[in-house]
Amino acid sequence: MLPHSQGEEQSIAEAFLNCDLAFQDLPEDDLDEHAREIIEAIKKFMNVENVEGNDGKWVRKARTFDTDQKLELSRVIDELAHWFESRRSNAGT
Repeated sequence: MLPHSQGEEQSIAEAFLNCDLAFQDLPEDDLDEHAREIIEAIKKFMNVENVEGNDGKWVRKARTFDTDQKLELSRVIDELAHWFESRRSNAGT
């Protein structure tokens, strides 16, 4: 997910947008506990409840992340991608 030509914050905001779109129609009740925990972790990173202003909240939120938070976010997004990939692979066998 990182780096991005317009900076890490923009890369994170785009990842949040993609996750938000994916989560909208995702039936979480059909997922196992591990996948739901990963999604919950991503949603916590995405939460902009305490971010001021009406535009660019995800970019502004990303600016507050330290290196460890960026690494953790990247890890959980990768982990969710691998989870879905393993389910897709298993469905094809």
